[in-house]
Amino acid sequence: MKPEEIRELTDEELAKQLESGRAELFNLRFQMATSQLDNTARVTTVKRDIARIQTEMRARQIAAATAEKN
Repeated sequence: MKPEEIRELTDEELAKQLESGRAELFNLRFQMATSQLDNTARVTTVKRDIARIQTEMRARQIAAATAEKN
């Protein structure tokens, strides 16, 4: 998922994407442990997507806190 796509999502959609990303990462790790994973690069991609989503969520929290102070 590209950063531009993540910025366009609402807070609820971000939470859903984060939840589904974590579930997918769990499944990928399980497949890797049982030697059933074909594309090991997918693990890295999912981790990066999760990090991008968390970064955007935190940026929105900081922006909201800054807006409250002003």
